[in-house]
Amino acid sequence: MSTSSFATRKPVIVERTIGDKRLTIETGRLAKQASGAVVVRVGDTMTLVATVAGPGREGLDFFPLTVDYREKVYAAGKFPGGFIKREGRPTTKEILTSRLIDRPIRPLFSDSYRDEVQIQAGPISSDRKNDADVLSMIGASASLVLARLPFLGPIGSVRLARVDGKLIPLPNVDELAESDLDLVVASTEHRIVMIEGFSDELPEPEMLEAIMTAHRINQDIIALQHELVAACGLPPFEPQVAPEDPLRRTLYDRFGRELRDLKQIHGKADRNNATKDLLKRITTEFCPEDKSGHVTPAQVKGAFSAVEERVVRELILDGKRPDGRGPRDLRPIHCEVGVLPRAHGSAIFQRGETQALVTTVLGTSADEQRVDGIMDEFSKKFMLDYNMPSFAVGEVRPIRGPGRREIGHGALAERSVAPILPGSTRFPYTIRVVSDILESNGSSSMASVCGATLSLMDAGVPISDPVGGISIGLVEDEASGRFVLLTDIIGDEDHFGDMDFKVAGTQRGVTGIQLDLKNAGITEEIVKATLEQAHEARLEILRAMLRSIKRPREEISNNAPRLIQIQINPEKIGLIIGPGGKTIRRLQDETGAKIDIEDSGIVTLSSSTAEGAEAARDKIQAMTEGVQVGRIYEGRVTSIKDFGAFVEILPGKDGLVHISELSDGYVSSVTDICRVGDPMLVKAISVDDQDRVKLSRKAALAERGEVDEYAKAHPAGDRPQGGGGGGDRGPGGPPRRDFGGSRGGPGGDRGPRRD
Repeated sequence: MSTSSFATRKPVIVERTIGDKRLTIETGRLAKQASGAVVVRVGDTMTLVATVAGPGREGLDFFPLTVDYREKVYAAGKFPGGFIKREGRPTTKEILTSRLIDRPIRPLFSDSYRDEVQIQAGPISSDRKNDADVLSMIGASASLVLARLPFLGPIGSVRLARVDGKLIPLPNVDELAESDLDLVVASTEHRIVMIEGFSDELPEPEMLEAIMTAHRINQDIIALQHELVAACGLPPFEPQVAPEDPLRRTLYDRFGRELRDLKQIHGKADRNNATKDLLKRITTEFCPEDKSGHVTPAQVKGAFSAVEERVVRELILDGKRPDGRGPRDLRPIHCEVGVLPRAHGSAIFQRGETQALVTTVLGTSADEQRVDGIMDEFSKKFMLDYNMPSFAVGEVRPIRGPGRREIGHGALAERSVAPILPGSTRFPYTIRVVSDILESNGSSSMASVCGATLSLMDAGVPISDPVGGISIGLVEDEASGRFVLLTDIIGDEDHFGDMDFKVAGTQRGVTGIQLDLKNAGITEEIVKATLEQAHEARLEILRAMLRSIKRPREEISNNAPRLIQIQINPEKIGLIIGPGGKTIRRLQDETGAKIDIEDSGIVTLSSSTAEGAEAARDKIQAMTEGVQVGRIYEGRVTSIKDFGAFVEILPGKDGLVHISELSDGYVSSVTDICRVGDPMLVKAISVDDQDRVKLSRKAALAERGEVDEYAKAHPAGDRPQGGGGGGDRGPGGPPRRDFGGSRGGPGGDRGPRRD
């Protein structure tokens, strides 16, 4: 399809009801110089998807497909956050959506196609209720069929939620918030080509039912795209079959048997080195230095790769996996916990030649990740990051930031583990888990899930159930329909096989599922068998994990901060903060605890020691509950009179310790006991109807069992006749004054003096 012919098309709109949502696809109005472009709409969310195809570069041995999804926040009537008021590098959401669009499309192009194809998608209007990601998947398919590329589509894509057991297609934000399932499925007319889903321990039969329901709904979306093509007056697309490369036949006939033997060598490094040596020998023979041959090294390498794929697939179909295992066998599993002394939790999970070092760090609410975008801003209390350095696969390459693969694997592991984490009221910590892949030969994302569970348990996070993960591979003979499912695939099986089907979950059900394919799709039979085989393997993995640590540790690491959460009356938040933040700063200085207050009245106290957090809790509870008769307070002397001392026990609230309540011994002067600014342990013994507080130092010391050193040195019997002392001072003493007048300092005037 030429660019000019697309530009001359008249606007066309087709629409169909999916569930209770109206889905429309429009073409011919926007982006008319693209090879194909559509606008897909649900509600007031509209996404523009444009595809452009151009000639490929010389010598490419891969299909250069690029998919970019970008969100412009103007679509929701927002400004970008931060100092720079324009969009910058892609966000995690944008990268994950780009991968979501790419994965079902890439395997549906002809193997011989090498032209460059770029798909750009993103919302141009957002009602902030309907996400544009699945709409962009639909738009990518529609734009490709309009561009008349060698694409075996169209495909349908749909998201399903499940609320009260009912499956809801194309759910909005509110429906997803109530759902125990978030499932995206892409399909052709006959087969499923991509699955990505997360659930609250959904049993495998119910997950299968949801997947097949989505597949059936996709048929309506595919029919809508056929209607669009017909409305544009385009003839049916007839894909061309590329002729077989004669070089591939020659290499297979001459070296196929030798390569078959090499591919059964145990050990990834030895197997790869032997294969590389064979390729070097073949290249030298077919591409002599005098350049008298008729093929280039690049052509030999491409043909050899095709032969290598054929040999590995034939071996697997014959029941011979590269490492000698049976189709349902796991590689040896080794687990360790507590391997790093300073991290709050750590674990090593090793399965065969895949090794993950996973750490957990616990933080406070200040460590939460703020996420802003086209939807409403929110914060994350749980993060899981995945890293795979080049040495994990024995390669040399520059160190860059995390790529799309690393971000995708981290997100898969994060959402697979999230359902078993405790709620914030039970465990108020912010949790960050990092999986560093130190060795990789297949299914490192599922190793990250297993390692994350062990690391969380080592950190003392009270998870509800351990989560394990496994990847199931597939080799299918298209001619006969015969297929073999492979538990715990290794690198060669992933690279040359048809499928990487990752399933994570607990013993009860699935928490995360992701399907990537290299063929044109799988059937319901394969999906069902994969879920059953993955369940069997997952239980075996969980048993191996629990042999290293049976349950979460009772106490969190000594290196982790101590957190306490309390609920106060929201109307008293101002009392804790104080004028200009003076009170909260003083509380933090006195206790060493950090205090975070939410508008709902939830107060989170964090400290490096339990004592600091508890001290802050006691002070805040005392402040918000008011003075409690019978409670002991750590006060501070603010004023001294001849009849006693005023002691501040709460911010802005003080009481009188009468001279008779200072000690059981003889007190001739209040200054014998205390000075202004001294700390004093006191007990509230009464509060009158005018909210005046009477305190006692001697009662507090007696209740705490502390020795009154002053009373030992000045016993009550030493008092002079008629002199002052404890109790009523009697004749000759100064008149008793229970509450004094103006005292100065905090609290202001105490009212009229009473003698």
